[in-house]
Amino acid sequence: MFTQHTGDGYDDASWVLEPLLALHGVQHGLVVTGDGMAWGASPGLGREAAEGASAMMSALQGASRALGAALSGDRATQVRQIVVETGDGFVFAVPAGQHAVLALYTTRSVDMGAVTYQMQRQVASLAGMLLRR
Repeated sequence: MFTQHTGDGYDDASWVLEPLLALHGVQHGLVVTGDGMAWGASPGLGREAAEGASAMMSALQGASRALGAALSGDRATQVRQIVVETGDGFVFAVPAGQHAVLALYTTRSVDMGAVTYQMQRQVASLAGMLLRR
């Protein structure tokens, strides 16, 4: 884990990832700020990889919002989840309010339902922490 100062007074959100990293098949995780900065990362993910993936996740999130709005005709369409399938596994991304995204990389053997359920629980925990501050 590393601490990335985001300028909003919260130095590290890696704690959100801990229960997710314990799930079978979950390899890495990120908490990304709305402006594409790494707010927390799994222990095995280096700083350079985390920062690069965070910037890409931010771009993917923005592109997903624009795509959803364009295809639905509704500018207020919200992205609830992004799933990217690769040859080796999956990337799951769930918005955590307007200011963060929770992203995981898993193997193909992962229980997708369990992962997305637990991600939603951790998003709720993160939102609760932000509201208390």
